[in-house]
Amino acid sequence: MAQEAISATEKRGAMSLALVFGLRMAGLFMIMPVLAIAAQHLKGFSPVTVGLAIGAYGLTQAILQIPMGYLSDRIGRKPVITTGLIIFAIGSVIAAMSDSMTGIIVGRAVQGVGAIASAILALAADLSREEHRSKVMATIGMSIGLAFAASLVFGPPLASWIGLNGMFWVSAGFAILGILAVCLVVPSVSTHAPKGEVATSVAQFAKAVKNPQLLRLDWSIFALHLLLTAEFVQFPGRLVEAGLSTSHQWYLYLPVLFGSFILMVPMLIFAAKRNQHRGFFLLALAIFLVSNIILLFASSLPMLIISALLFFTGFNYMEASLPAMISSLAPAGQKGGAMGVYSTCQFIGAFVGGSLAGLVMSHLGREPLVIAAIVVLVIWAIIALGLKVQSGLKNYTISFEQRLDSHALANHLGQLEGVQEVVVIPDDKTAYLKVINKQFDLAYAQALVHEFGRADK
Repeated sequence: MAQEAISATEKRGAMSLALVFGLRMAGLFMIMPVLAIAAQHLKGFSPVTVGLAIGAYGLTQAILQIPMGYLSDRIGRKPVITTGLIIFAIGSVIAAMSDSMTGIIVGRAVQGVGAIASAILALAADLSREEHRSKVMATIGMSIGLAFAASLVFGPPLASWIGLNGMFWVSAGFAILGILAVCLVVPSVSTHAPKGEVATSVAQFAKAVKNPQLLRLDWSIFALHLLLTAEFVQFPGRLVEAGLSTSHQWYLYLPVLFGSFILMVPMLIFAAKRNQHRGFFLLALAIFLVSNIILLFASSLPMLIISALLFFTGFNYMEASLPAMISSLAPAGQKGGAMGVYSTCQFIGAFVGGSLAGLVMSHLGREPLVIAAIVVLVIWAIIALGLKVQSGLKNYTISFEQRLDSHALANHLGQLEGVQEVVVIPDDKTAYLKVINKQFDLAYAQALVHEFGRADK
């Protein structure tokens, strides 16, 4: 049975939600490459306050991501997404009207209160069938990468033109555009994906925290975003000292990002084709380490360029590969819990990286900050040595209409070729399967569940 093509509604949902997510993330990211320079005239400016301003959104995001996901289960996805964007706009206005670093920090923290990532991903799952869900999620993931790249390229010249306050007004404008997209373009949906796909229960959260393989990836995303925010506490200032003004820093970021994608894409392809995900994961870590060693001794613009090229190669590879690894390693029916812990660690990393980088810069200087980053990478590498990546595995969900004998159904599904793990949740009327994708016939499994339901009547 041939797989049905992705529908017009699924395409529209993927593109419109990618637009909403991209606009919001651009509003967060575009401040990062310019804040350390553009905020020097504000009251209370210091490396500490710059670090807090860069990472403040991470703390509120980490605290509210899962509660906002719960709320979207109760009152609907769109109301939560719209409310989150309104809060994001309010935070942007607070920062835009501020003449002190305290106001900027408060504004960035309020921006993070609009924690809508879980609600957007849940709506994306609601709008897509299982066989096309990965395509929809990948489209949203690409929008985040594009938003980050565009922010690095266009942020510095835009800041030189409209100033830091103007940048926050632009962020507020992005939020308003996102609200319009949610109201006018994003499809409405009355059905929901199974909760195990998108929601995080307390039990799921606890299981994900106890899983040693998932914990290695949670540490990885924590360290990745810690290093990212720490980088932007000190790197823009180093570029200025090397002779590259804020308005011209896009001259560096544009070719560096382009070059990092050229280096990163073959790594992703070879990792998938040769089933060497763990090896290329460790290679990306080594690239990160070399980047920071170069940065430690960088005394000229060419050395800073090489360091940045290697940094973003490693970062882009990790950002692209980690979600797929989480999905692969998550036990059947626990993807929601695994992604909830993963997202929380990501945003905590952003907060800790910005905050600690500001403190280290303020009291010890730049070199100790780079040394601290190297220490984090060494710890990360030690933890990653125990990583066991399961390649070729995929999660599927199959829903049924009436309550069935869960044990009997699990036994039947478990005997199918390629099935590695089965969890049947009778209350949700859903079966979760982890399978070897090349060996598994989804259509046959769906037909088996249908026939099992008829026989059970």
